[in-house]
Amino acid sequence: MPNGTLPDVDPSVCPADLEQAGAWLTGHGLADAKPTPLLATRLAVRRRTRLAASVLLAAFIIAVALTYTLATVDESGSRQGWSLLVLTAVVVGLVLAQSLLYGWVRRVDRRAGARLPRRAAHPVRLGWRTVLGWPRAAFAVATFAAAAVLAIGSLTVRDSTARYAAVVLLIALCGLAVGMVVQLRHILTHPAVADDEASLTADVIMRVEDARDVAVPTVVWSLPVVSVFSTAFGWWNVAWLVFIVLSVIALALINARTAGSGTVARQVTSAR
Repeated sequence: MPNGTLPDVDPSVCPADLEQAGAWLTGHGLADAKPTPLLATRLAVRRRTRLAASVLLAAFIIAVALTYTLATVDESGSRQGWSLLVLTAVVVGLVLAQSLLYGWVRRVDRRAGARLPRRAAHPVRLGWRTVLGWPRAAFAVATFAAAAVLAIGSLTVRDSTARYAAVVLLIALCGLAVGMVVQLRHILTHPAVADDEASLTADVIMRVEDARDVAVPTVVWSLPVVSVFSTAFGWWNVAWLVFIVLSVIALALINARTAGSGTVARQVTSAR
């Protein structure tokens, strides 16, 4: 296979991937560590997975918008009922696709680990408190809960179109929440792929960054733009804008006040 492509684990690694791995190590305070084909392969598959996940979520937002638009073209209840079934299928497809993407990452890591002459293990158990942290976990839960409350609030208005848009939003939120849980489970449960202290530290950094990336609610903030904003009353629009602003501020404060992934990794690998 050509070097420019990435099989699950190929002994020949693209030089650009090795170069990016070296830059990644330097950026995380591991400049003394040598970029290995193992690290380059693991980082490359994560870059590709994140790109695919971004495209998938963008397609999901478009599907939600189309579901809402098609439902409001025809005022008959049957048309709207069918659109909800379609949206439910889209949500299930999103969760399955996300599971497959992270299953690809796990498969690459598993085959990479099988090539190691010896395996190192983390000195402490890497639970969600270590990998994600209380602030980000609480932020993710609060974000979904607040978005659900705002959507439920739209169900109280007399405008049937706004109520239907709120139902669309609730279904989409449920799909995103399930997808996040599935992805975090993948991140937390796969074993370490490392054979020395440097690769063990890199393994923790990747785990922490994967979890933090999953917990950012960008799509949650975007969903109402394609549905409820066009129909809900003024108070709902103002409330959602306030919610987004406060969420962004809270996330910025969390990022500023919590330790970086490199610091977390060094704390974990130094624990005995």
